[in-house]
Amino acid sequence: MLQVQDISFSYTNKQILKNISFNLAVGDYLSIIGESGSGKSTLLKLLYGEYNLDDGSIFWKDKKILGPEYNLVIGYDFIKYVAQEFDLMPFISVEENIGKFLSNFFPKEKKERITELLEVVELTNFAKTKVKLLSGGQKQRVALARAIAKQPEIILLDEPFSHIDNFKKQSLRRRLFKYLKEKNIACIVATHDKEDVLGYADTMLVLDNTKVLAIDTPEILYKNPKTPLVASFFGEYNIIRGEIIYAHQLQLTEKSNLKVIVKQSYFKGNYCLIEAEFESKTIFFFHLKELQKGQTLFLEKIK
Repeated sequence: MLQVQDISFSYTNKQILKNISFNLAVGDYLSIIGESGSGKSTLLKLLYGEYNLDDGSIFWKDKKILGPEYNLVIGYDFIKYVAQEFDLMPFISVEENIGKFLSNFFPKEKKERITELLEVVELTNFAKTKVKLLSGGQKQRVALARAIAKQPEIILLDEPFSHIDNFKKQSLRRRLFKYLKEKNIACIVATHDKEDVLGYADTMLVLDNTKVLAIDTPEILYKNPKTPLVASFFGEYNIIRGEIIYAHQLQLTEKSNLKVIVKQSYFKGNYCLIEAEFESKTIFFFHLKELQKGQTLFLEKIK
């Protein structure tokens, strides 16, 4: 188990994280969300041992994670960290990059392992291609494969799909998170994308103003957002008379005390996002088709 106990960290005089605590079981997936600058990447680096803590402690099982003040070489064999800079070897092939740290004493097993990982990150057809010729998204996939090549006990991922186009992103997520679960590899992902969280994460931690704003299952946080920050992560929302209400929770009705004037319709595929005015404020709701600008309508919250 990962135990993060009351840790704090500052850059010079600026406090970045304060009194952060959480646990993560072996094989579980924790997502870390928060606005840019909230400390998501910094927290990953502290977990990896890249920085020294100001206060608190971090343990993986019975091993204490220490920073560069205590270790000549940053990091631990049982932890892998994939940053937004990939640190690949550009002049050798994809398969050589993935197998770089695998033992050469068992060539058959090494080849099978590389083949398996190429399938996980969907790069089988690029096995012989030099990394320098790849796109940013393809390089990100090579970095992911190399990180899991030796099956670490815990992997830290910083925006792991940020460079990958939408044509590949969904299937890659499914393959990667399924693989990590099957191999019982604990996973911590810093992300701004709800698609990295819903359907995959066991726990979601929200950072705000140096502290943990919320920590619970994604389902509980989604269904009961206590703050606008949490609600905004999941989608369009409104604050109506002090209550946080998602756009999808509003529907048209014949008469109610929620009278709106349509301002704009935005086509979203299988629905339209409607922007409307309510009591001199802007609110949003979903509808199956475009609505006429200036039209007066009534809304109600779906039970």
